[in-house]
Amino acid sequence: MSDSQNNQWTETIESSHSLFDLNLKEVWRYRDLAYMFVKRDFVSSFKQTILGPVWFFINPIFTTIVYIVVFGNIAKLSTDGAPKILFYLAGITLWNYFSSCLSATSNVFTANASIFGKVYFPRLIMPISIVLSNLMRFGVQMGLFLIVFFYYLFKGEIQPNWWILATPFLIILMAIFALGMGMIFSSLTTKYRDLQMLLTFGISLYMYATPVIYPASSLKGIFRTIAFYNPLTGIFECFKYAWLGVGDFDATMLMISTLLIFAILAIGTVTFNKVEKGFMDTV
Repeated sequence: MSDSQNNQWTETIESSHSLFDLNLKEVWRYRDLAYMFVKRDFVSSFKQTILGPVWFFINPIFTTIVYIVVFGNIAKLSTDGAPKILFYLAGITLWNYFSSCLSATSNVFTANASIFGKVYFPRLIMPISIVLSNLMRFGVQMGLFLIVFFYYLFKGEIQPNWWILATPFLIILMAIFALGMGMIFSSLTTKYRDLQMLLTFGISLYMYATPVIYPASSLKGIFRTIAFYNPLTGIFECFKYAWLGVGDFDATMLMISTLLIFAILAIGTVTFNKVEKGFMDTV
């Protein structure tokens, strides 16, 4: 038997790959590493804290109370007839997941430069693990939302519909959007550190451009047009329409959000793949 038949390569190191290549096959091979990062992020979040995971509940509860007082009672913003606590809790639950994912993935290169410089693994593992670890937090907060949801459902104050079945798709869309935007900003912050501070400020402003504390039906004119092309609008409106039975959601809104989000993922993939080849020279 020839040497070529006896020797089988276990690893192949290539000089380059397509800018559009997510290399998911290699990411899957390193899934144990992704699990380790997810576990590390979850544990480190509450290390040396007294309340631990209880903070998952404290944040949305107190934020909801503040929103009810400020936006519901003082500013008198509409909730389209939905119970205020449920309306704001729905928006907060979704927004916390998106903003946490985006904030954490936006500094992947700078925050993990010491690891990237010592050992090889698919760089995409890191942002994916961040999205997954935040999904665990989202699951806990979603549990809180479901408790309040079933309370008002039994009271007959809400009318959910079959769009509830689209909830997993909505969560995936949010994760993809945060991943795409995070890859773009993480690539840019390797050279321009100011963008990290700008992003923190921008996320706060972006919340007010998204129907988190108000329904899209309350917007008129140019503001309604702008909101219509906000990738998160279709997701938030679909979620509230599905679970609370309120809003002026239509499938076109969600389709536009889907197209925009996958376009952003493509841009993020190209940017990420281009920067990862030589980011150690600039970090």
